[in-house]
Amino acid sequence: MSKKDTFRIVTRASDGSIRVRDFPSSEPIFQLHSQIGVDDSSADLALRGLPVFRGLIGPIPEGKNVVRYESPEVFETITKEWSNAKIKRRRRRKLDASGNEIVLTPERAAELI
Repeated sequence: MSKKDTFRIVTRASDGSIRVRDFPSSEPIFQLHSQIGVDDSSADLALRGLPVFRGLIGPIPEGKNVVRYESPEVFETITKEWSNAKIKRRRRRKLDASGNEIVLTPERAAELI
């Protein structure tokens, strides 16, 4: 279990861009947001016991040493982008008994079916 030593807040700036602010501890965040509880159910054990803030989604693990909190709008936007991302399909190579690649034309593939 590694110690999280950077606290990152990701929000939307007034011009619509993503604003990222890093803090060396959670103390400066207490001045900006009120704590409403502590995380007690995260799968990442290093996050357990970290504060949960009103108006922020998190804590979310980001890398080894970063704890991320996001505004609900940013969380929703990033989640939608992530879920709509196209997965690049890989083509499986067919090999014959001697290990040479078999190139199948659509016609030949239809014959084998």
